[in-house]
Amino acid sequence: MNFLAAVSSPLPQQSTQQAIGYPTLFLLVLIGALVPVVPTGALVSSAAVVAFHQAAPFALLLVFVVASVAAFLGDIALYWLGRRGMGSKNGSRWLEAIRRRAPEDRLAQAQAKLEDHGVAVLVLSRLMPAGRIPVMLACLMAKMPLRRFARGNLPACLAWAVTYQLIGILGGSLFAEPWQGVLAAVVLTLLISVVPSVWRRVVR
Repeated sequence: MNFLAAVSSPLPQQSTQQAIGYPTLFLLVLIGALVPVVPTGALVSSAAVVAFHQAAPFALLLVFVVASVAAFLGDIALYWLGRRGMGSKNGSRWLEAIRRRAPEDRLAQAQAKLEDHGVAVLVLSRLMPAGRIPVMLACLMAKMPLRRFARGNLPACLAWAVTYQLIGILGGSLFAEPWQGVLAAVVLTLLISVVPSVWRRVVR
């Protein structure tokens, strides 16, 4: 009877979810940083909703640490690959992928902001939809050393993780069921990503 009660208790289930969930979150955010098509903001917000509804202590802190570290490492790896592409005669597929996702007007804006504000612009680029890649390419074209980029990118990743985690906490606090909060967080993060680009097309 005690064995059955232990098996059916929520603690092992939560422990299993955490053991699977945190490494999965890390890998998805890391991949999303390297291949900028994965909606990493929605992933972090969804993970924050689940952590908000868990009884496990430090669940939200773990989501923050995992997300920010994965984003930072992914950015550093992509920047390093971009620098290798800049230094080679034929470039690289990573550098070409970065260039394809940085329209000329956005790149020009990023270069101007980089000249005016230095690495501080990295924080804003991480929070602005589709702002990370143009600023990263501007840093590459300015031949910014990897160490300097890393110093500016660390607070950017921390601010990004906090922002999307707060969206998840908001969704989790508004709804009793975790799936409802996850749905609300995903919709909100997608709106944040889509609305600015739609607005720019309308005002042109």
